[in-house]
Amino acid sequence: MIEIIETGPFNTIQDLGRPGYRDIGVTASGAMDPLAVKIGNILVGNDDDAAAIEVQTFPFKLRFGTGAVFAVTGADGSPVLDDRELIAWCTHVAEPGQILELKQPPRLARAYIVFRGGLDVPVLMGSRSTSLRGGFGGNAGRALVNGNRIDFGTSADALPLPAGGLAVVEPAVALKDVFPAPVDGVLSVRAVVAGEHELFAADGEAFWNQSWRISSSSDRTGYRLSGEPIKPTATVEMRSHGVVPGVIQVPPAGEPIIQMSDANTAGGYPKIAGVVECDLWRLGQARIGTRLRFVRSTHAEARAVEQAVARYVEDVRRTSQMVKRALKAMA
Repeated sequence: MIEIIETGPFNTIQDLGRPGYRDIGVTASGAMDPLAVKIGNILVGNDDDAAAIEVQTFPFKLRFGTGAVFAVTGADGSPVLDDRELIAWCTHVAEPGQILELKQPPRLARAYIVFRGGLDVPVLMGSRSTSLRGGFGGNAGRALVNGNRIDFGTSADALPLPAGGLAVVEPAVALKDVFPAPVDGVLSVRAVVAGEHELFAADGEAFWNQSWRISSSSDRTGYRLSGEPIKPTATVEMRSHGVVPGVIQVPPAGEPIIQMSDANTAGGYPKIAGVVECDLWRLGQARIGTRLRFVRSTHAEARAVEQAVARYVEDVRRTSQMVKRALKAMA
């Protein structure tokens, strides 16, 4: 069990989301950086979609009411357990009464605290994720507040851990050839052309050729981008259509919106492009004010990135199981 002792707004319980209900108006929700949750769960021995705490406002502190195995993934920076700095992307053991603190990370936006056994909150429509807009899931549909107490779930993984913890090379480093670092502070994001791209004519090229800034009017629903407005060649009246995370729509003012984890289930703005799914975790770690440039991609390139990420995840899974089994055999 854990008790929240210091938190800011919008820190929530999230897993990999609840896809499959958009036809009845239910957004998928889920972690803004699903790769961080998946890797954290592998490290502590959970199923990939076990619930974790998503921290996006800092500092954040919790007290362990019982002993626990945990890992902190996602944002850069070092977690602190009872004033002792820990390594991120690594398993650790906490004793009852110890306090875990996450301070403001230097560059990135969101950290994830993953516990062996996950968090024991109700499963609604196949997920434990919090939907703040819907008011359900996670912590009774609300952000975490001081005093909240949350139990751990049960874990089938009883394999031992190395004395120094089980660590992994984080995705940004392990996959640096796939996800290049920002150049001059500009983050490159792969996207494919979407259905209404041709409506923008020359402005369509302006979308790709300029850098955009994530505005302060951004949240888990969508990132609003600031830049030189782009507009279709003629006013187009469109019926609402289904949208998913990664879709980039252009409202009448001409500044695009990227749909994110709490994306609307439908919308009528024209779609100029769609971020490839495997790049969404990078957007989930982008702060307000981050500059972006969209790189025109193809479905084949998107598939290649997907395969590279899948190989990385499976390598982490295989190595984790191999180390734990070796330790068990030595016991």
